[in-house]
Amino acid sequence: MMDRLEQAKLLEDMLPENGHPKVHEDAYMDMSSADYYFNSYAHFGIHEEMLRDEIRTESYMRAILDNSACFSGKAVLDVGCGTGILSIFAARAGARAVYAVDCSKIVDQARAIVRKNGMENVVTVIEGKMEEIELPEKVDIIISEWMGYFLFYESMLDTVIYARDRFLKPGGLLFPNETKLYICGIEDGKYKSYKYDFWHDVYGVDMSHIRNIALTEPLVDIVNPEQVSTDRVELLTVDISTVKKEDLACVSPFRVTSWRSDSCHALVCYFDVTFSAGDNTVYFTTAPQSKSTHWKQTVFYLDESIYMEAGEEISGVLAMRPSKKNPRDLDIAIQYSFDGKHSAARNTLRYRLS
Repeated sequence: MMDRLEQAKLLEDMLPENGHPKVHEDAYMDMSSADYYFNSYAHFGIHEEMLRDEIRTESYMRAILDNSACFSGKAVLDVGCGTGILSIFAARAGARAVYAVDCSKIVDQARAIVRKNGMENVVTVIEGKMEEIELPEKVDIIISEWMGYFLFYESMLDTVIYARDRFLKPGGLLFPNETKLYICGIEDGKYKSYKYDFWHDVYGVDMSHIRNIALTEPLVDIVNPEQVSTDRVELLTVDISTVKKEDLACVSPFRVTSWRSDSCHALVCYFDVTFSAGDNTVYFTTAPQSKSTHWKQTVFYLDESIYMEAGEEISGVLAMRPSKKNPRDLDIAIQYSFDGKHSAARNTLRYRLS
């Protein structure tokens, strides 16, 4: 178990603050404007995708309505309210007042939806950044769907932390209140060859430089559960009642064990979400073995293919921090080693989720 000083040193070694040497900056568009992020959530399509995600939306609905005793007569803050559906769930659960806050123009639609459902006397929709708004009172409960791909990409966790520290009453509740991030290995030789080896010979032209850039971009996609070739290991647990903004830069060791003889071409991350602040706990997962969600899974392809006998292990460390260029993007490094019967591998790969 590493102490904080050891973690900080390893984080700086793997993801130096003064640069990201293995990630090619010229390969990325400049998305540093906060307006770009917020404006992207003004479009209907992104909200339709989230609302159609039954695992996501039904889990929030059950977590709120099945714990109506927590909400009855209470003041609730919805951080990043979007279309306002979670605020309406809270009002239906008996909340006295719901403050629905969002920074994008989707608030115009949220107000119309609130009126259409006869909730305007309970739900107040507020347009603005959480750091700049005022509320008429402290709240008893904060609800938020803040998670992004890989849990933290484009996530609003830092905004939830700010809202918690400024607006939540002592002893107040958070929905959800805990998340866990996991890692496992997969066999994916066919797609890896199609996606990356293509660049070695493009009509007789060596474009392998592009392959090196492409490897730094994690793939967000649905992983076939039959591809999973190792056990899963928990990278970290986020207790939303105590997590701090600085915790978003972290280092997590891991050790995954192959449960069959097969090649490992990539490491895959996914997360679980738990609502246990009330008497009735609700939980959902974004694991490959479960019904797919709009978060899918995040795939980090390795530079090499590692053949593993059953019982052999890949050990390593995953480091991440918000990108200096755009804090809603993530810089990620994976340092790993393998000593097996047929081969050995040691490498540090750096990625950017943007």
